[in-house]
Amino acid sequence: MSCEIRKEIASRVRELRECCNISVATLADLINISSDDYLKMEEGNIDFPASALYEIANALKADLTEILTGRPAHVNVFSVTRSGTGVIVKRRDQYGYENLSANFINKKCEPFIVTVPVSSGVPEQNSHFGQEFIYMLEGEMTVKVLDSEVRLAVGDSIYLDSTKAHSMKTIGDTPAKFLDVIL
Repeated sequence: MSCEIRKEIASRVRELRECCNISVATLADLINISSDDYLKMEEGNIDFPASALYEIANALKADLTEILTGRPAHVNVFSVTRSGTGVIVKRRDQYGYENLSANFINKKCEPFIVTVPVSSGVPEQNSHFGQEFIYMLEGEMTVKVLDSEVRLAVGDSIYLDSTKAHSMKTIGDTPAKFLDVIL
């Protein structure tokens, strides 16, 4: 994600937080990160993780699409996203996200195509509000939830409580791609 886009998103988050009269400390606490880390994100110095943006949108009763793009969602009957045209959200080096329903108003879930690149490192576990459904499209990966690890291949799925610490890591030398629905 370019520095310019990161700063635009940070500015929208700050404006929303201030309009809601919520302090930095309160919002940081609501999304379970330190105030120092939150400030670095809100100042545009580091990226917001996608999970943090989702939680911020929920806490501020805002639409994730508007935070990401600066434009409100505008469709309320159906929304079509053509292959490769979803809103790209690159919040971490560990994962790439493509939002598949950016224009739909009042969504009950957030569907993404997530790509996990090949990595030799140990991914950082994260947690966020809600539940999550993952359906494997390409490659193989392990999903770690708390201390349990589950191996997934094409066609496999997992449903998890995303308030529990979790992470994904590819297996082998090809990226993993999956449909991720956050509820």
